Amino acid sequence: SPWAASAAGGAGDGSSSSSSGSSGKRQPQVTYNVHESLDELGRLAETAGLQVVGSSYQALEAPNNSTYIGSGKVAEVARAVAALKADTVIFDDELSPGQLRNLERALSSGKEGAPVQVAVADRTALILDIFSQRARTREGKLQVELAQTEYQLPRLTRMWSHLDRVAGGGQVKGTGEKQIEIDKRLLRDKA
Repeated sequence: SPWAASAAGGAGDGSSSSSSGSSGKRQPQVTYNVHESLDELGRLAETAGLQVVGSSYQALEAPNNSTYIGSGKVAEVARAVAALKADTVIFDDELSPGQLRNLERALSSGKEGAPVQVAVADRTALILDIFSQRARTREGKLQVELAQTEYQLPRLTRMWSHLDRVAGGGQVKGTGEKQIEIDKRLLRDKA
């Protein structure tokens, strides 16, 4: 059961705009608001096989460097996640590896009994997951796997924070390479 969240920059109405152009021509701006974007994120989550149980957004001048959303909103989402027994929180923008790690820690800290593990994902990870589920041809599966590998590479730090260095073997002296270094090397070789 995912919980969708978004933090919109700029004005307090949660609207965003984007434009693209080539050869110097001015393209018309496409404007959308945070509610439309969250509705679309909910439909994406349902396409991925998830059930949306709630959503929220926060208008910020700039995203928080450590958690993307403010500390009060983190606490609010944590309470909602616990009350709704959600196991996934999906953000409508791309999160940095540090933001992912910090949000997972904050949202996974169970107050009563054993801690509950809450997965945190962003729109990009959700879309890659949908493509992964839908890819049928060998070429399509390889393209999705390459995109997921490139996306995961900078985010490995949050996956192995519980491990120290892997012991060196054979005639190698010292503590060996970190597990994250091994995994990065494997992902680079795979790509």
